Amino acid sequence: MADTKLFFATDIHGSDTCMRKFLNAGRFYGCDVLVMGGDITGKMIVPIVAEAGGTHRARLFGTEEVVDATGLPALRKRITDAGYYAYECDPDETAALAADQAQVDALFTRVMRETLLRWLQMAEERLAGTGIVCLLAPGNDDPGFVDEVLRTSSRVVNPEGELVELPGGHTLVSVGYANPTPWDSPRELPEDQLEARIVAEAEKVPDPAKAVFNLHVPPKETPLDQAMLLDDQWRPVLQGGRPVIAGVGSSAVRAVVERYQPMLSLHGHIHESRGGTRIGRTTAINPGSEYSEGVLRGAIVTLGGRKGVRGYQLVSG
Repeated sequence: MADTKLFFATDIHGSDTCMRKFLNAGRFYGCDVLVMGGDITGKMIVPIVAEAGGTHRARLFGTEEVVDATGLPALRKRITDAGYYAYECDPDETAALAADQAQVDALFTRVMRETLLRWLQMAEERLAGTGIVCLLAPGNDDPGFVDEVLRTSSRVVNPEGELVELPGGHTLVSVGYANPTPWDSPRELPEDQLEARIVAEAEKVPDPAKAVFNLHVPPKETPLDQAMLLDDQWRPVLQGGRPVIAGVGSSAVRAVVERYQPMLSLHGHIHESRGGTRIGRTTAINPGSEYSEGVLRGAIVTLGGRKGVRGYQLVSG
């Protein structure tokens, strides 16, 4: 049975450049399967305010930028490439948004939805005729309506809550929920409930030795979950003047991986913990994320027909 090559990336947080690179990765790396591991949507709208005289003003990375009409496309691209939503408006609409949080929330939902639909159309066009399997999974930062939007595509698969058949006789299950975080994101559960949700998906797998678990949060106390501890004000916890680094992943994820021993477990969530490790017979990978720089970090994994994971390579581009 032929090997299957899988490309995995995660945590692009709305970056247009990273999504384009992801959709091109199958052909570029010669992969049969593309898996996006969650946290697809962006975190913020950046207003581009039209001013008198034909200029446009936006605040990006703490800096005020003023451009004329010729500089507007480049400004818009810098915003979308960094994972934000560029929104062109006038001073009156800016003031109205500043005074009405409900209006801001409705706009945020609208631009997220429009961006996802545009990406799905892009996937249809770029993957047509390739035979490449493309999975886009939600993560803890993705609002619930994202599932509905992803399922409108005839080309892209949303694996959340589904048993997905992959080439080579492999199967994949996916859970995008996280254990509690300091940010109170849309998809969080206490560890016991998270474990129950993952177990429900794992029980669908006919043979864990040929299964891929796409679990957005990494297993606790591994090289894949090391990050700075934060206090309740989101400030780094210091010890001796230095940030405290600790495992902030999920004990539920670790328990399920140890129990079922899938051949491969794919994780993200902790952007700075790029790497791979072994948990018993399982190869576990977190490719990390550098989306705000327009860099797509990923992992190319070769799945053997009989021998599980034959190898992997971490890549950036």
